[in-house]
Amino acid sequence: MSTPAISFSDLGLPEDLLGAVEALGFTTPTPIQVEAVPVLLSGRDIVGVAQTGTGKTAAFGLPLLAAIDPAERDVQAIVLAPTRELAIQVSDAVQSFAPDGARLDVLPVYGGSAYGPQLSGLKRGAQVVVGTPGRVMDLIDKRALDLSTVKFVVLDEADEMLRMGFAEDVETILAGTPSTKQVALFSATMPPAIRRVADTHLTDPVRISIAPQSTPIESVTQEYAIVPFSNKNEAVARIIQTADADAAIVFVRTREAAEEVGADLLRRGISAASISGDVPQRDREKIVDRLRAGQLDVLVATDVAARGLDVDRIGLVVNYDVPRETETYVHRIGRTGRAGRTGKAFTFLTPKEKHKLRQIERATGSTLTEAALPSRTDVLQHRANGALTLADERRVGGPLALHRAHVQAHVDANGTDPIDIAAALLALAVGDDGGIRASEDEALSMPDRGDRGERRERSFDRDRGERRERSFDRGDRAERGPRERANRSRVGDSDNRYRIAVGYRDGVTPQGIVGAMTNEGGLRGSEIGKIDIFPTFSLVEIPLGLEPEIERRIGGASVAGRQLRIRRDTGAPSRGGSGGGKGYGERGDRGDRFARTERRPRYSR
Repeated sequence: MSTPAISFSDLGLPEDLLGAVEALGFTTPTPIQVEAVPVLLSGRDIVGVAQTGTGKTAAFGLPLLAAIDPAERDVQAIVLAPTRELAIQVSDAVQSFAPDGARLDVLPVYGGSAYGPQLSGLKRGAQVVVGTPGRVMDLIDKRALDLSTVKFVVLDEADEMLRMGFAEDVETILAGTPSTKQVALFSATMPPAIRRVADTHLTDPVRISIAPQSTPIESVTQEYAIVPFSNKNEAVARIIQTADADAAIVFVRTREAAEEVGADLLRRGISAASISGDVPQRDREKIVDRLRAGQLDVLVATDVAARGLDVDRIGLVVNYDVPRETETYVHRIGRTGRAGRTGKAFTFLTPKEKHKLRQIERATGSTLTEAALPSRTDVLQHRANGALTLADERRVGGPLALHRAHVQAHVDANGTDPIDIAAALLALAVGDDGGIRASEDEALSMPDRGDRGERRERSFDRDRGERRERSFDRGDRAERGPRERANRSRVGDSDNRYRIAVGYRDGVTPQGIVGAMTNEGGLRGSEIGKIDIFPTFSLVEIPLGLEPEIERRIGGASVAGRQLRIRRDTGAPSRGGSGGGKGYGERGDRGDRFARTERRPRYSR
């Protein structure tokens, strides 16, 4: 005898929230929702181990709303998320769960955007704030965000927040909330740092663990190619142009990459659109509806934006960027091969990412096949085959007498071979306007040794897991050998040291600088090297450098109320200075009246 399926009505939700859930079309709760919702509704703290795509947002969002009093115009709940994309996504979702007519304001706050709208939202009386730790701390420092009325705190993707360097900010925010608050902590993994947070800030939490999907869908063919970053856009275009799939999804890591790759595909004549966490929910739904209806062939998406995406037309998934977690890889390729169909997944790896292939294969128990990327000739041949198929359909679809007469007249007048005319028309139809240059037909997967694109990718992406990790712990730094420290010092003294326009007079700390750079620029904390803080400026080593767009975003960020205004450091040490930022005069940094030389920083990291 089978057990009846659990419905949302079995979870103990208030009637108004249950009505809102049913209006959204939710029917059967996910395992994390079944486990977490009743516990949170009872007032207990929880620690939930669950992956992306398991329904976590509703698992904490519905009980959070049940704890809010819409009549009170104070901040009653805080949700901390590691990235702006996730903050926006969670904010939109929580707002959508609110019952019709409820005077409930959910305010997303995150770096890289103007303070004005966020300050106005707080003044209007937002009851729920969803934000990145860095921006939440900035608003607290500005005395715009008051935590004294908070009843409910959520840490979403806590392990990622700590990995990005937000540990101190998270601790400070939690410590500033009332001891009577209820806390829900969600994390994909449970490293010791997360356990310490739970032990310190949660009260007798209920621990919930949802097993991740561990094997890929059997109906998906999995291939990969080693592709230097500079060739990725051309490679993804050729794969799409030679695929037989009705529709494709291209997965990237960041919002900027989604926009860039989507625009590039459009320039190449491919019907594409991009979505990320910054795209409003209504617009995302319209784009997905176009994909579902066949009005769009390619969707370029971040993992956050593609959550819950279910379109049967998708026959191809391209991992433009290697996913950070193997569970994410499984989730991505699960977008194809649905409804009894077969699908294909193609993953790009740069030469430095080969080891990630083995990690994926070990974790999934499958083998990825190395495939040759299509050449320009392959693309034209595929287009030609498609054009000839359409021509055959047209040939039997209606009279051709008028067009035959035109061709015959041309042949008679010029003595042209009809086959040559047909071939020329076919060439024009497939975009071949004069032959293929050798440079266009070279193998894209061959290493481009003169190109720095791979370094550009590492600066651009949010995931730098393939590079050597450097711990935030100073003790770990001290354990490195003298040769490695000397090498790192030389790197720092090169063109990869940056100057920012805040110093210890502003009350800035190394942790504050790391938090701003990881939040605004999408860097990982492990990419940021030595930090020396002087009175009115600081020097930061970023061994792999910064892309101009990332440098611009970081420069507009604020720490302690002042913009970072980051730029490459070109100052030379003064006499007695030993490099690494020591002995730098401060004239010109903020127009100081006196040119004073600091022989050593007050703080170093």
